[in-house]
Amino acid sequence: MDHEQKRTAAGIREAIAHAPLPHVHRARIRHRNHMAVPWHEVTDCDDMLAIDADLDDKSSIICRAGLLKLAGGTGSWRVRDCMNKIAEVLGVTISVAVSLTTIECTCIEGHRSFSEVISLPTTGVNTERIWLMERFVCEAQRAGKTWTVSEFHERMDDIEHTAGNYAPWQVGLASAAACAAFVFLLGGGPIEMGCAFVGAGLGNFVRRHLLDRHLTHFVSIGIAVAVACLTYLGCLSLLSLAMPAALDHEAGYIGAMLFVIPGFPLITSGLDIAKLDFRSGLERLAYAVAVIVVATLVAWLVAMMVELHPDEFADQGLGVGIELILRFVASFVGVFGFSMMFNSPMRMCATAGVVGAIANTLRLSLVDFVAMPPEAAAFVGAVTAGLLASAAGTKTSFPRISITVPSIVIMVPGLYMYRAVYYMGVFQTLDAMEWIIRAVMIVLFLPMGLGLARAITDPDWRYCS
Repeated sequence: MDHEQKRTAAGIREAIAHAPLPHVHRARIRHRNHMAVPWHEVTDCDDMLAIDADLDDKSSIICRAGLLKLAGGTGSWRVRDCMNKIAEVLGVTISVAVSLTTIECTCIEGHRSFSEVISLPTTGVNTERIWLMERFVCEAQRAGKTWTVSEFHERMDDIEHTAGNYAPWQVGLASAAACAAFVFLLGGGPIEMGCAFVGAGLGNFVRRHLLDRHLTHFVSIGIAVAVACLTYLGCLSLLSLAMPAALDHEAGYIGAMLFVIPGFPLITSGLDIAKLDFRSGLERLAYAVAVIVVATLVAWLVAMMVELHPDEFADQGLGVGIELILRFVASFVGVFGFSMMFNSPMRMCATAGVVGAIANTLRLSLVDFVAMPPEAAAFVGAVTAGLLASAAGTKTSFPRISITVPSIVIMVPGLYMYRAVYYMGVFQTLDAMEWIIRAVMIVLFLPMGLGLARAITDPDWRYCS
């Protein structure tokens, strides 16, 4: 190095040493743990017909369609079916592995192959998106060979950016009505139903706001459950000022938190396992169990602090005819409310409500009037819901899963699950084991019933390939 170069290098080092450090506003940094995929930027032949595009562009269309379907909360069989149909339109063969939030896809065309891994930042349920994606697939099968790459993505843009059907206060009101109906079906009376209505409504309103602000999933659930239980206690305390006997109705606080019970992933996990999609099924099951554990533990902590106890509900003394009518109405209201929480359009909510009302009233009647074990009655109720949903599917274009799952969510034994955790917390082991076993047995029979109904009515489901 000559003298001139040495002097230049020394000047550069001195300039760097004395250069001011950039001012970083650390509190304002936002880092995405899951970076969004710029779908329109990864394609290199937007204006070309999709069937003539490069393999990587075809893969982007197929994977994005699967990801949108997965974001709706449907099971892996439906996601793979959606991707297979799009792949057939584009003239490629695919091999797909689906989990709770991730899709691994290999596209094969002639002697070439292209592999891609994509994932969701979180999980949730959106039955309208499932419906829109099924309509998109049907349209693609009809006319997809004439669409360009950009036309595929523009149609999926519209689906992805479709706003939710309900504002947070409407979702809160739906969960309030659903949980109040749930409390009645468990044996509660007007006081328990009224307090659960307020508690569940405020709790789910808070959860919706926290999720809309992208707060961590389980933190949102814990806060919502605490708000619901404390609100129930507050309402009960206010009622006791005018009715001192109101404090004897504390058992209904369990109903105020039942809006967080993950019925959709719990049921779809069983359906995935039935189709040998063990990866997706076990991940969905693990997620559902995690939600249940967080919710029940938070509710147990609140109960310990304020000395609430999961006592039995007092007998309401209703006649058989009146009880059957009220059970049908409560089941309809409960399923309708849960469907709204899943973002179903009103007609879809009403369809699911009718199916759920018939199936759940039958289940409860079998337990009370035929002395059938609750586990067997749950199986019969799930089969009935599946068969009725199949019949409703011939009259509407609604996806079957958007009808069946909300209609049997009300059969999920959230009360049993909470009691199991409560008795574990107070070290009454035998009682805890009894409630765990009863809850697990019912949860196992629900997807079994849906799977049987599906196998009876759907040839595509009946065979493995």
